[in-house]
Amino acid sequence: MGIFGALTTSVAGLRANSYALENISGNIANSQTTAFKRVDTAFLDLIPQAGTNAQVAGSVTSESRLTNTLSGSVQSASVSTYMAINGEGFFAVQKPGSFSDNSPVFTGVNNYTRRGDFSLDKNGYLVNGAGYYLQGVAIDPTTGNPVGSTPTVLKFQNDFLPSQATTKISYRANLASYPLTTKNDKSVPGSELLRPADFTSNPQVAGTAPPPFADNTKVGLQKNSKAGTAITAATLLKGAAATNSASADFTITDTITVGTGGSAKTIAFYDSGAGGSAGAAPNTTYLDLATATVGNLLGAIDTANGNGGSPSSVATGAITLHTGIAADLTLTSTSAGFASLGLTSPVSVARLGGGSVGTGQVTGAENQTFLDESISGGATTAYDGSGAPVNVQFRWAKIDSAALGVGHNDTWNLFYQVNPGATGSQVAWQNVNTNFSFNSTGQMNPVIGQLALSNLTVSGVSLGNVTMSFGTGGLTQFSDTNGNVQVNQLQQDGYAAGQLTSVSVSNEGRVVGAYSNGRNIDLAEVSVATFNGANFLKRIDGGAFEVTNESGEALYGKGGSISGSSLESSNTDIADEFTKLIVTQQAYSANTKVITTANTMVQDLLNVMR
Repeated sequence: MGIFGALTTSVAGLRANSYALENISGNIANSQTTAFKRVDTAFLDLIPQAGTNAQVAGSVTSESRLTNTLSGSVQSASVSTYMAINGEGFFAVQKPGSFSDNSPVFTGVNNYTRRGDFSLDKNGYLVNGAGYYLQGVAIDPTTGNPVGSTPTVLKFQNDFLPSQATTKISYRANLASYPLTTKNDKSVPGSELLRPADFTSNPQVAGTAPPPFADNTKVGLQKNSKAGTAITAATLLKGAAATNSASADFTITDTITVGTGGSAKTIAFYDSGAGGSAGAAPNTTYLDLATATVGNLLGAIDTANGNGGSPSSVATGAITLHTGIAADLTLTSTSAGFASLGLTSPVSVARLGGGSVGTGQVTGAENQTFLDESISGGATTAYDGSGAPVNVQFRWAKIDSAALGVGHNDTWNLFYQVNPGATGSQVAWQNVNTNFSFNSTGQMNPVIGQLALSNLTVSGVSLGNVTMSFGTGGLTQFSDTNGNVQVNQLQQDGYAAGQLTSVSVSNEGRVVGAYSNGRNIDLAEVSVATFNGANFLKRIDGGAFEVTNESGEALYGKGGSISGSSLESSNTDIADEFTKLIVTQQAYSANTKVITTANTMVQDLLNVMR
């Protein structure tokens, strides 16, 4: 080849480095282009055929080396429809061939891009900054699964989302082991329970047999006598200082009323030591303050109340009053002596048990009684078939307590409000007719995973049959100092009709529609295509690619994950490009030096011939 071969080789070198410079220029120019993939330059040596002793360096050519598989950095973006692919893959897109009535007409040819700056246009398409329209697979709103696997151009209309009637209510809560109802008194066992005897129509589970009346108690505060020792049954109701007598004397003007209304009985006092004598008033028991003791007073109370069972007593300075089974116990007194016994007027202790057979309903006339003996269980808005909202209120009432002894278990009933304006015999609350029992560890026993609310009707609006789901451990009974129901979940699956207001892209790669009714519905799944030969795709305008024989066809289902509200940056490194720019410049200059040198040698050869 000689001198003239060197000239042509240097020209090829100039051409190859010019090509490299062009690629470097394009990379630098697109360093801020979303998801741009830089183009590197590969140099290939061209060797002429020659013997082993005559081999030369040969000429050079250049070609592009693509970096389609090298990701740029992913950065957050404020636009909810922007997205980026973490890992391998490309968005499947199409570009319209024309427009008709301002609507795109697609050619059906798929392109692929990493550029994820998609925004919703006026026609409801997601279009990126280069004019490519996103493709994906529609989502079945019922199952939440993709419909098919072939991507199509996505279009989202401002249509209404049809209403859906409530069919399921998911409920999880902790019921306080000791509910703080309006009527409870911790000194009275069972006062936290719903008491059937307080209702004309027993609201417990329908068909529940009423328990027989049983004795109940109230324990007073611990008190000392004037002697400084705890009061006993022998403590006098009146006495001198430092004696075993009540700290505040009873007087002849004091009275204690047992019961209420026409059946009430009175306990009065006289003092024989001061010349007094017992009176003769009807339904009145007289105690002589000269000799009467705390034991005498408790006996008179039991007699007046008809208590023929366990007698009221006093131990370690605290009085225990018993109701017996004949009547509830109500005591009223304004006596300072009464308060000195650790009792505060009025005293009201209801017997345990009693009532009628369970009806499972609370009437309007007994609504306040029910509210006083139950605690709120939360509320949710449900929807009927037309999408009309209905406020469903829940309340819990504890109907039995393991603290009452053998034969008793912690048991609750759940109610929902039927008619907030119920009066008289109209039904105000409905029992779900299931007993919820809990063991000593606060867990349901037996477990009730779900139950059916048949023909759930609230305020005259029928919701049909609704399933109420608790799960295997959704209801617990643990101690709660607030004494209320801690609702952890109260959700239902119905909703009113709504209009699409906006769309966004989730990190699961789904396009999510936000509707005016507050619902967020998965509308489509973004398709991510991969290629066996991704670096053999053909580049076209706008950061898109076309399939070639070398790249292979698009494959779906094994691409990278999608990040919503994110964009991928260009994978161009400015510092690296500047370095390559310097190297290319020097190589280009060196090739020009070869041409200059070859030219000088040719001139010398011509001079020899002259």
